[in-house]
Amino acid sequence: MDEHYFSADPSVAFKRAPVHATVWGHDLDLTSGSGVFAQGRLDIGTAVLFRETEPPGGGRVLDLGCGYGVIGLAVAVAAPTAVVTAVDVNERAVLLANENAAALGVADRYTAGTPDGVPADAAYDEIWSNPPIRIGKEALHQLLLTWLPRLVPGGRAVMVVGKNLGADSLQRWLAEQGYPTARLASAKGFRVLESRRPA
Repeated sequence: MDEHYFSADPSVAFKRAPVHATVWGHDLDLTSGSGVFAQGRLDIGTAVLFRETEPPGGGRVLDLGCGYGVIGLAVAVAAPTAVVTAVDVNERAVLLANENAAALGVADRYTAGTPDGVPADAAYDEIWSNPPIRIGKEALHQLLLTWLPRLVPGGRAVMVVGKNLGADSLQRWLAEQGYPTARLASAKGFRVLESRRPA
């Protein structure tokens, strides 16, 4: 069976790899690892997301499908009043994300865990994500319909999606589900989408 970064417990040998990224004017020295998305690098989609956006001003932020944590950690570092919850089904990703939070000194405002560890009544001002498109359309739609309702009224989700992986059809689908979605940017074959929960 092929090993995927969205496996709950990857069986591939665990090997850490450093990643350096400069995001919104802040230098982040992070650790990624085998069996986790984008091992040893900042993937192109996430780089586009950072380049084409400004960080949130603060509030409660969810990093959906956090991997080794780069999106949520960038938010925590750039927005000192933000409280970040990061979720991933990959337990190795959760471990790395929490280690990275401790190394960056933001562990008091950043917590990574698996989805079943998040309280059912948790609500968020913003969701940031490079969503796991490759899990398939049906699973992706189920994932988004699980988490988007947790946005507060007027809250927003900011996502980066490959154009060739269905970004435009996803934008239409999100609107049909009651989340008006605008394209903030398009670069290097990726779309940056902003979905709003109506006030």
